[in-house]
Amino acid sequence: MIRRYTYNEIIKESHKRCNDYGIKKDIPCPSKILRGEEFNVLIQKNKSLIEIARPFMEILYNFLKGSGFSLYFTDKNGVVLTIIGDQDIIRDQIHMGIIEGADMSEKSAGTNGIGTAIAENISLQISGEEHFIKVFQVWTCSSSVVHDEDGNIIGCLNLTGRRQLAHPHTLGLVVAAVKSIENHLKVKNTQKELVKTYQYLNKIMNSVNLGIFAVDTKGIIKAINNSACGMLHMKEEEVINRNVDTVLDNWKYILEQLRNGQSYEDEEIVYSDKKKRFNINVYPIKDKNSNITGMVGIFKDIQNVYNLVNKYISRTAKYTFDDIIGQSEEVHRLKEQIKSISNSPSTVLIQGESGTGKELIAQSIHNNSNRRNKSFVAINCGAIPKSLIESELFGYEEGSFTGAKRGGCPGKFELANGGTLFLDEIGEMPLDMQVNLLRVLQEGFVTRIGGSKYINVDVRIIAATNKNLKKEIENGTFRDDLYYRLSVIPIYVPPLRERAKDIEILIDHFLKIKAAKLGKPIPKIQKNIYEKLLNYNWPGNVRELENCIENIVNMDGNTSFSFENKTIKRDLNYCNNEILEYDMCSLEELEKRAISICINQCEGNVSKSCRILGINRSTMYAKMKKYNIQVK
Repeated sequence: MIRRYTYNEIIKESHKRCNDYGIKKDIPCPSKILRGEEFNVLIQKNKSLIEIARPFMEILYNFLKGSGFSLYFTDKNGVVLTIIGDQDIIRDQIHMGIIEGADMSEKSAGTNGIGTAIAENISLQISGEEHFIKVFQVWTCSSSVVHDEDGNIIGCLNLTGRRQLAHPHTLGLVVAAVKSIENHLKVKNTQKELVKTYQYLNKIMNSVNLGIFAVDTKGIIKAINNSACGMLHMKEEEVINRNVDTVLDNWKYILEQLRNGQSYEDEEIVYSDKKKRFNINVYPIKDKNSNITGMVGIFKDIQNVYNLVNKYISRTAKYTFDDIIGQSEEVHRLKEQIKSISNSPSTVLIQGESGTGKELIAQSIHNNSNRRNKSFVAINCGAIPKSLIESELFGYEEGSFTGAKRGGCPGKFELANGGTLFLDEIGEMPLDMQVNLLRVLQEGFVTRIGGSKYINVDVRIIAATNKNLKKEIENGTFRDDLYYRLSVIPIYVPPLRERAKDIEILIDHFLKIKAAKLGKPIPKIQKNIYEKLLNYNWPGNVRELENCIENIVNMDGNTSFSFENKTIKRDLNYCNNEILEYDMCSLEELEKRAISICINQCEGNVSKSCRILGINRSTMYAKMKKYNIQVK
């Protein structure tokens, strides 16, 4: 509530309060004085306020020096925090207990400039007998309260002199000084908020893995975050207040584009060393009149963008050596081989029939290599139209052909940079593309369709095929120079029929996997079906076995799978990585070969060999004796 008292009424009300407080008029000093630790705590609490007020007190005192005045600054409760003034005045006031730590509130010191100004929340002057306590009646006090931005009292400034020096202008000087203190408080608080905001902003800028920098319209870099410095391999002090052309060669064009109301987003730039490539967005900084005063650039390492894309579209390798199921010598040999070459940067050519798990092998090699944390990108060379395979592998620039995406598109080589590129069904790649692939493997860089920039790539190539590439070379459908470039490390994946020991292990493995996938219990397979599973030729290899087991789980142990009585026959393309040559021979010699091969493939299992060849055991033993065939 706003008080509307006259000056005399204010004094009268103050004296009444002092009587109510029980203050004696003849006391020699304020009734309360803070000393020692209690006063030190109060000083620390008001330290920043004192630091602001003290310079203004000194400015005011410079006008009054030697004229018989002293200046007091108190906290919000009227306790004196600091004093400045003529020594003779200060000495006389010390005798009256008016010292640092003295409580000058009305409850402690009666009616006085400080106490009454705080009590009434006004600026006022009290002189002579207007003081309640007699010993203070020799003084004139001009006091004004200090407020914070919310209007709360936070202190009081008091100018004290002998009563004969009372003059209205002294109160004006104090009020002016208080206004200066309050204005400075506002400025300091604003600065504190700005500093706090800057610290928050700086923390945010340096916590993101995006490169961020700000420039003015003259192209001078005004701010840059740690990520940007790291990407550019520069220190902040090397960049700040330097021209932005160290980062953006075409910043003037970008600024002009922004001034014309156009955007500059998701563009690709090459850093000045011509090796670093970034994806960049630039946004204008505008004043209140919408005039552009600068711009902010946000950029990402293009490879990090590709890695993120690969992560979310599942271009990652999930299989490891643990996923290669089997205990046969062939599987042990295969695992040892691929483990030993995993870290090599050399190209790998995986050969094997369809369904043997060539991509599983490729992913296992990647996950056991020092590239495991980078991209694994697979492309099926036989599943992409010939007209698109070049753009899939090498990418394209904007406008390079009808339907090309805005901003262009990276190819598989760029997406796999630092990691592994798996070229499945490499034998299906068109001859003209084989030339381009060979060039990339030799030179280590790609050029997008419609582009002229050389893009360096560090990619480990793993190729796979179910074809006999040597035969393809003879037929003129595969380049011999590409074959030798790819086949630095040849790997042969044996068909399932060459590792019959693993069939039972794979059956148990897939039963558990498929039952969990389908949410069903592991079924008990009928004996006759189980026998067929063990004796079947599996021309579709592990993939065919996996699908068959899923069929059995779906049908609770029964199956709709059709088992044909297929005899063991060697794939002419693959036999211990060599081609079988069948010369003209007699029927007897052919029979001997058939029995020998069958027993070998069945790993000495005579019963199984009999079923495959369609003869009984006695006949089999007779033939084995006749041809001197030994079971190993």
